[in-house]
Amino acid sequence: MILRKTVTSEQHNRRLDDAIAALCSGVSKSEARRIIDRGGCTLNVALVRVASRSVKSGDVIEIGIMEKGRFSELHLPTEALLYEDPELIAVNKPAGINSQRTPYQLKGTLEYWVSEYFRANGSSEPARVVHRLDRGTSGAMLFPKNRQGAGRLSKLFQDGLVDKYYLALVSGTPEKSEWTVDAPIGKVAPAQYGAVEGGKPAVTGFRLLASSGGIALVEAKPLTGRTHQIRVHLASTGLPIIGDATYGGQPAGRMMLHCSAMTFRNSNGVETTVSAPLDGEFEERVKRLI
Repeated sequence: MILRKTVTSEQHNRRLDDAIAALCSGVSKSEARRIIDRGGCTLNVALVRVASRSVKSGDVIEIGIMEKGRFSELHLPTEALLYEDPELIAVNKPAGINSQRTPYQLKGTLEYWVSEYFRANGSSEPARVVHRLDRGTSGAMLFPKNRQGAGRLSKLFQDGLVDKYYLALVSGTPEKSEWTVDAPIGKVAPAQYGAVEGGKPAVTGFRLLASSGGIALVEAKPLTGRTHQIRVHLASTGLPIIGDATYGGQPAGRMMLHCSAMTFRNSNGVETTVSAPLDGEFEERVKRLI
């Protein structure tokens, strides 16, 4: 839930956390400080991380109130850093965390973890998000270290010069060992997409890796970059991803979609492949399948 409040004359020159508690019914001063600390507060549209900052009459405060127990800090093991060169790093994103900040949080996202990694290594550069993985999807993500790297990496993605490979566990048995889905994708609900006429062009190549007992492991290579593309294309062909409740997948502890590898040319022109290993429930299910 997003709350938007305007500071009145009564809160003029008060601390930000005091003003939030006074303006927002049910939000205590301590909860206001937690919201501010995790990056869920803006003042006049700008993110604010200091609870003691004073506010003025007419200022606009927005806070994101998360469901109880939803927020958690993000601590990644050393091996989560998959690759590093002078221009970029690659990180293995866990399932269940956001790639970038939301109106509810900055801390606990991969964007924040990367910015802290840069800071710990003597860089004041921000974490620039040039591509994303859905909250439920795990796997490799690339982050540029500077503005020049961000421009080059963005162009690589824009020109289709980054080959992305995903692993997906699906319900059902594919009829072919290799197939391509060429179906335009459009929005059909507030947080849902579908293969629809008039949507944006979307093409995904698929390859069957293993199959047993009505469950299949497939590799997906998206040739375009539409929101929920792999999820929509698999569901539209009767192969919903396990754990993807939005598109009819059977229940699981997580969505079984993982960006396993990306191939691109680094700043020296050398073809580079970054691979992200599976972990947890996904890894165990794959081991049982193959």
